[in-house]
Amino acid sequence: MSTISGRPARVAIVGSGPSGFYAADALIKADQDVAIDMYDRLPTPFGLVRGGVAPDHPKIKNVIRIYERTARDAAFSFLGNVNVGRDVSVEELRAHYDALIFTCGAETDRTLNIPGIELAGSHTATEFVGWYNGHPDYLDRSFDLTQEVAVVIGQGNVAVDVTRVLAKTVDELKDTDIAAHALDALAASRVKEVHMIGRRGPVQAAFTNKEIRELGELDDCDLVFNDLGDFDLNPASQAELDDTANIGAGRNWKVLDELRVLPPAGKSRRIVVHFFQSPRELAGNGRVESLVLERNRLAGEANDQWAEGTGDTDSMDCGLFFRSVGYRGVAIPGVPFEARRGVFPNEAGRIVDDGAPVTGLYAAGWIKRGPSGVIGTNKPDSVETVKKLLEDLPSLPGCATPDSGSMQELLASRGVRVVSYADWQKIDAAEVARGKPNGKPREKFTSVAEMLAVLD
Repeated sequence: MSTISGRPARVAIVGSGPSGFYAADALIKADQDVAIDMYDRLPTPFGLVRGGVAPDHPKIKNVIRIYERTARDAAFSFLGNVNVGRDVSVEELRAHYDALIFTCGAETDRTLNIPGIELAGSHTATEFVGWYNGHPDYLDRSFDLTQEVAVVIGQGNVAVDVTRVLAKTVDELKDTDIAAHALDALAASRVKEVHMIGRRGPVQAAFTNKEIRELGELDDCDLVFNDLGDFDLNPASQAELDDTANIGAGRNWKVLDELRVLPPAGKSRRIVVHFFQSPRELAGNGRVESLVLERNRLAGEANDQWAEGTGDTDSMDCGLFFRSVGYRGVAIPGVPFEARRGVFPNEAGRIVDDGAPVTGLYAAGWIKRGPSGVIGTNKPDSVETVKKLLEDLPSLPGCATPDSGSMQELLASRGVRVVSYADWQKIDAAEVARGKPNGKPREKFTSVAEMLAVLD
């Protein structure tokens, strides 16, 4: 069914991660005649499934097969290696598309404002994850793995991933798609102790039960808990645990209850899990040497507790420091931005400016709701946004230049090498071929230049 002036409705999706592909899928499955162009600043699709999921979690990446089915639809086109806001403006996109859906995620880290955070040896978890996953943005990063003690601040799944990768042996990682430069560096690592520190208690931890269970199953690393008294729950935490709606907390507690009684096996490395502590200062002569922690207590009612400092502090040696305290979106010129939350302000996916919907602009995923949930959480989120777009479709004014060819010409005139989905498949095949000699599922190209060279 034609939807705008007797032609297919033209939709641009900015971002090719899970929320982008779920939005494309929802559009394709709707009873509409639609043409979808998906943009990404990298030549590679799939967002955090490729660049954020840990290399030792290959099953999670199987969701790519679903996205590949969407990409094969005749209504879908991929335009990779195009940076919206730099190579092409939002206004130029609006001239070529009836609606824009932003699914560009939360690309940067929230800050941790403590003295010494700028010292050498202090890093964001995002840097480390991007580095070991071969993300082009983090190719030039380096981490001093000669240090024996590392600290990871945060207790979400990303913090657990960083902790686990630091603690694993090379044999546990060598058959994954971890970047070659990271595998080489981790092979020479002297890290013996990794401390994973959370500001609240075990009931409030954001990791999933599968992730925390893995920490107790590593080949050459013991898992210990800093203070078993942390499992003595206050009434509000007990109420949270007893609440049947808190399924995740109950599952985590069951696993933690098993892990905390396991005796150390004398392995060469150890992970130490801390609750009820917050970082207050990093100290050192030019680089991180120690960390000051403050003991916390919980305040507030069940399901709305926060960490409150007690004033009791302690110091620990620390040569390598990673912070995983949340993420935030990045502004794009031409789109309203809520700086406090780091999202595009919206109502159920319709982007708003001072409370009024902006015609033809929509958001889905983390740039819509903030960094929460797992990969599958993005599906209903994207479906909700597409539903609003389809409701608006009859009243959309229609773009001035409904032609992808003219957009391609515009990008070519600016020297932008647009990477099609067929181009990506060539890059994909080359990476798989590179990995085979070493028994890896793929050996990723870690720079855009390498990827484009495959096509040339």
